Amino acid sequence: MKKQNDDHMHEECGVFGIFGYGDAAAHTALGLHALQHRGQESTGIVSFNGAQFHTHRAHGLVGDIFGSEDVIKDLPGDMAIGHVRYSTTGETALRNIQPLFADFQFGGMAVAHNGNITNAYHTRKNLVQRGCIFQSTCDTETIVHLIAISLYSTVVDRMIDALRQTEGAYSLVALTKKKLIGVRDPMGIRPLVLGRLGDAHILVSETCALDIIDAEFVRNVEPGEIVIIDKSGVRSIKPFPKSPAKFCIFEYIYFSRPDSMVEGLNVYEVRKRIGAELARESHVESDLVVPVPDSGVPAAIGYAEEAGVSFEMGIIRNHYVGRTFIEPSDHIRHLGVRLKHNANAAQIKGKKVVLVDDSIVRGTTSVKIVEMVRNAGAKEVHMRISSPPISDSCFFGIDTPVQGELLAHNYDVKGMTKRIGVDSLAFLSNDGLYRAVIGEARDAKTAQFCDACFTGEYPVRLTDREGGPTVEQLSLLVEQE
Repeated sequence: MKKQNDDHMHEECGVFGIFGYGDAAAHTALGLHALQHRGQESTGIVSFNGAQFHTHRAHGLVGDIFGSEDVIKDLPGDMAIGHVRYSTTGETALRNIQPLFADFQFGGMAVAHNGNITNAYHTRKNLVQRGCIFQSTCDTETIVHLIAISLYSTVVDRMIDALRQTEGAYSLVALTKKKLIGVRDPMGIRPLVLGRLGDAHILVSETCALDIIDAEFVRNVEPGEIVIIDKSGVRSIKPFPKSPAKFCIFEYIYFSRPDSMVEGLNVYEVRKRIGAELARESHVESDLVVPVPDSGVPAAIGYAEEAGVSFEMGIIRNHYVGRTFIEPSDHIRHLGVRLKHNANAAQIKGKKVVLVDDSIVRGTTSVKIVEMVRNAGAKEVHMRISSPPISDSCFFGIDTPVQGELLAHNYDVKGMTKRIGVDSLAFLSNDGLYRAVIGEARDAKTAQFCDACFTGEYPVRLTDREGGPTVEQLSLLVEQE
């Protein structure tokens, strides 16, 4: 379940794969470092040197785990895949850290996955009945077992067979002795891009991981596409029935790094446009616009420019706070928000302040931040949110609380305003969000994004939730990746 001391939604994984480059593991580590925002709890790399696979997986940040030259030396080879992970359910054991590796009839293969398999519980149950022995609690392992029992002969055909039995959202990279393979689900819910570094080919979750190793962006892997990379080059197949595109719109709001290009759009520019739309929809008389750092900064800049109001860093973030900081007493726990944020009183005192944040999940952090800004002497505190209200849980690879814990599920805007303690509260509309991203209002019939956390309209069947186990049972048996 989600950590109670953190009140943001979290992307749950980032993947990186490289084929045909001498220092494959070192470049993978650099790429994962750029993807650190997509998962901070654990990381792993699997490489192949022409003779055998080499693996290193551990809990912690990429720089701490792969910052040693000795560790990288133990991962030789000119091809590798890597993974960063943010766990949400079940245990955070070493066995759940990816990439997962298995020896198959055709040889070894490692798999790293970003997304969530929505029929993983039922698939796992059937596989166990057939005699499969699971070594982890993550849903990725169901794909591994489906590959293992497939009756097809080639690796790619086995993967196709396995994924045709898989529902949900996934972008995955796989490494065999001869191939690097990338796959994106038929609706393209999770991101995956293809890059190039000299003669080497790269598969990665975001373009910022290409930038860090001075690689070039080639193109997005398309929904339902399998990219196969070997010594012959790159080939592509599309073996799945065509589905309407449903890319996760929250990648633009919060998850992706601002400097990434996502589906052809610069994330930073989209967030500024989102802020401008928010100002057009709900501006209130004020003296300054203050972002809730860091995720609220681009939208706040766009808001301030559109509203013609001064932009100030009225809240300062401490970037050196670990997620496991000890909170030994109720008093210290109450002050916990100041470990990450502190009001810049010189800018706020006596002012009418508009706070801009990307989202409200449970609302616990918002309550503390508003209280902190008021205590710093703000005359009025208004909050503007650069997304629609999050009223429904995500089951496609994003960490959200159960629906009953979402503030927008339990209160209307008036009730949330009172609960958070602001003078006014407004969210960006669904139409405003779509206008900022693609230039036109949302069409319910042809919406090209997954926005289920705002609308409850899930584009993929939720098999495990339809008469299946409870959330608590799932948390023990199947981990979202």
